[in-house]
Amino acid sequence: MAGSERQRELRRRRKRKENLTAMKAKLAKATPSEKLEMARKLRLMTTGSEELISRWGLIER
Repeated sequence: MAGSERQRELRRRRKRKENLTAMKAKLAKATPSEKLEMARKLRLMTTGSEELISRWGLIER
C-alpha cells in the first residue's frame, strides 16, 4: 500500500512546490513562447495559477 491519502496529498504538494521553484528559476531566461508554455503548465498544475501567472508576468493582459 502507498500510504494514507494524507501522505499522498503531502507528497503531491511537495512535488508541486519543487516544480514551481524550478519554473521560477527558468523564468528570467525564458523567451515569450516559453513563457506561454509555462503558463499552460501552471494552469494544469495548480488552482491558484492565474495569480501566479500575473505575479510572474507571464501573460500581459
